[in-house]
Amino acid sequence: MKIPFVDLKVQYQSIKKDIDYAIASVIEDTAFIKGKYVQQFEKEFSELYGVKHCIGVANGTDAIYIIMKMLGIKEGDEVITVANSWISTSETISQTGATPIFIDVDEYFTIDVSKIESKITHRTKAIMPVHLYGQMAEIDTIKQICEKYNLYLIEDCAQSHFSEYQGKRAGLFGIASTFSFFPGKNLGAYGDAGCILTNDDSLAEKCRMYSTHGALVKHTHIIEGINSRLDGLQAGILSAKLPYILKWTAERNQKADLYNKYLAGIENIELPKVRPNTKHSYHLYVIKAERRDELRAFLQSKEIACEIHYPTPLPFMKAYEYLKIDKNDFKVVEENQQKILSLPIYPELSEDQVLYISNSIKDFYEV
Repeated sequence: MKIPFVDLKVQYQSIKKDIDYAIASVIEDTAFIKGKYVQQFEKEFSELYGVKHCIGVANGTDAIYIIMKMLGIKEGDEVITVANSWISTSETISQTGATPIFIDVDEYFTIDVSKIESKITHRTKAIMPVHLYGQMAEIDTIKQICEKYNLYLIEDCAQSHFSEYQGKRAGLFGIASTFSFFPGKNLGAYGDAGCILTNDDSLAEKCRMYSTHGALVKHTHIIEGINSRLDGLQAGILSAKLPYILKWTAERNQKADLYNKYLAGIENIELPKVRPNTKHSYHLYVIKAERRDELRAFLQSKEIACEIHYPTPLPFMKAYEYLKIDKNDFKVVEENQQKILSLPIYPELSEDQVLYISNSIKDFYEV
C-alpha cells in the first residue's frame, strides 16, 4: 500500500468543481493582482476566524517580517522565539536587524515558558511563539509575560489554522499573527500565499501599506515598502477551500485518534501529547521513536512516506554560529532531534491506511 505524506491530488478531486470554478472566474475577470478575489478571501477569512483585519501577503515568511518592521523592530533589538521552528521564524528577525533569542521546548514541542523571563533584556522587544504542528503554546502565560515587560506578542500560526486555547483561536492573543497558506498547510493554496491577522487598526493599515510598495492608493507612496501581495488565483483557491476547513480540521483529529488507538502500547514510541484545554489542528502527527532513522527507512521500504520536522534545531544551524550559542541550553530539543518522526495525516487518509502504517510500526519493533 503506497501512502504519500500529503495527498493534495485527492483533496483537489474531492472539491474539483469548486476549485475549477474559482480559477476560471479569476481568469475570466483577469483579476490576477489584488482585486475582488483577494478582498473576498480577506473578508471571508477574517469573519470565519473572528478578527477585524486580514491582510493577504505573498507568503507566511513575509507576514512575519512585515509585522516586525511595522512595529519598529530594528537593529540592536532582540526577539525571543522557539528553537525548533522552520527558519522563516528566525531569519525574518535577523532581516529586521534584530537578534533572535532562542528558547528550548516543553513536552508539547512548543516554547518552554519557564525559560523565557531569564532571556529578557533591555533590548527585548517582542516574543514570538510558534504553535508548532497544530499544537498551541502556553499562550496565556506568554501573554502575561509580554504585559509584565511591555513586549509585543506576535504569534506564528503557520501550522495552527483554527487551533484553540481555552476556546480562543490561535493568533488572537497578541498584537498580530501570521499564517502560511503553503500548499501542504491545513488551508493551502496552489503556490505561495500567506496573511496577517490583527485587531489593531493602525498596524493593519501600516502592514497593508508596506506590503504594497508603501502605498494604499496606486502611485501614492507614503513610505518605502516591499512587494508582497496575495495574488488573485491563490485567493480564489483559498476561498473555494475555506468552507471545508472546519470539517477538514475535525477529520484530522479523527485520524489522530485512530493513530492513538492503533499505536497504543508500543513501548518504543511516544505519542504526541495534547495540552489540556486546547484543540489541536494536527497539521502534523509527530511521534518520538527509538531507532528513528531505522524506523523511517523501514516505513519508506513499505512505501509509507514520513518526514522529520525539523532535523536540525535552529540554534544548531551554521546560520547562527555567530551567536555562539551554548547547546546545553537546548537539551530537550536536542534529544527530540534524534527521535521525532512525522507520520502521514490529512483529511482524506483512510482508516485502513492508518492501520497499515500502525501495523508496520509494530512489525518493525517486533522484529
